[in-house]
Amino acid sequence: MRLDINLASRPYEDAKEFWRRWGIGLALVGIMTVSLLGLTSWKWHKAAKDRHELSSLERQVAALDAKLARSQQVLDRPENRTLREQSTYLNNLFQQKAFSWTKVFEDLERIMPPKLHIVSIKPEINSDNQLVIKMSVAGESRDRALDLLRKMEDSQHFHQTHIGTESSARNSQDPSDSVQFEISALYSNDNATFVRPGAR
Repeated sequence: MRLDINLASRPYEDAKEFWRRWGIGLALVGIMTVSLLGLTSWKWHKAAKDRHELSSLERQVAALDAKLARSQQVLDRPENRTLREQSTYLNNLFQQKAFSWTKVFEDLERIMPPKLHIVSIKPEINSDNQLVIKMSVAGESRDRALDLLRKMEDSQHFHQTHIGTESSARNSQDPSDSVQFEISALYSNDNATFVRPGAR
């Protein structure tokens, strides 16, 4: 039996190769889709877990705030006023004991310019319970004091440094001193934390 096929009107198609290529493409798309769905599901579950943990932390903070408010109410009672003041005073003493003057002088020694020296030094607590170092320095020129100010500002422990007053160093024991300056600066280190007596 003889079959005549006109290849011009019915071109040959390799169906097996066609489905093989499309099958690979569809498989890759399927794998990517499943992967994206899995990633989305994992992120959704993680976000739900994070929301749950955040909600739990918020409840704990609210409980602690309520406990703090109740404790503060107890401390604010008139019969507890003396005890509160004594506690604050003792805490202040303990923290002052922890403060190291040796560390302050070491910090100043590292940045003190030549031909400038400390005449007096005094710590104070400002209204924000920050430690303020007030000191008098004397030397032969104003430039030395300005150099000290720059070095204090560049250090890790002195902040908001400024010169309060400037005067003649007539009463200085060092004859080479011609000027005296009052300098104040906030001081901070690991131990320099104070509580003002009577503060809460």
